[in-house]
Amino acid sequence: MRLLYLAGGIIALGLAAIGAVLPIMPTVPFLLVAVFCFARSNPEWERRIIEHPTWGPQLRDWRERRAIRRPAKLAAIGAMSVGAIFTWLTLGEPYVWISLTILVVAGGWIATRNE
Repeated sequence: MRLLYLAGGIIALGLAAIGAVLPIMPTVPFLLVAVFCFARSNPEWERRIIEHPTWGPQLRDWRERRAIRRPAKLAAIGAMSVGAIFTWLTLGEPYVWISLTILVVAGGWIATRNE
């Protein structure tokens, strides 16, 4: 079971790295999954992610208070908005409705979290 958690953590960490450079993909949710998996398979890797100077504070906020800081909320909702506009300009209908649905549902959920 430990190997499955380790594999899941590595995959989630890879997806988070992709999300760090692509505006359409999130980073922190994949880091949360990675931390969850590493807590059960490799506590040293969990500690290193939690103590990371860039991502650690956001992960600790979520772990301790289920909170998302306002700049992170604005960045996430802004990136999803850019993604929806990009989808509209490149693919048009009906695909833009998928992006808009994600923006409304995920953006609404993010906007209602504690700060």
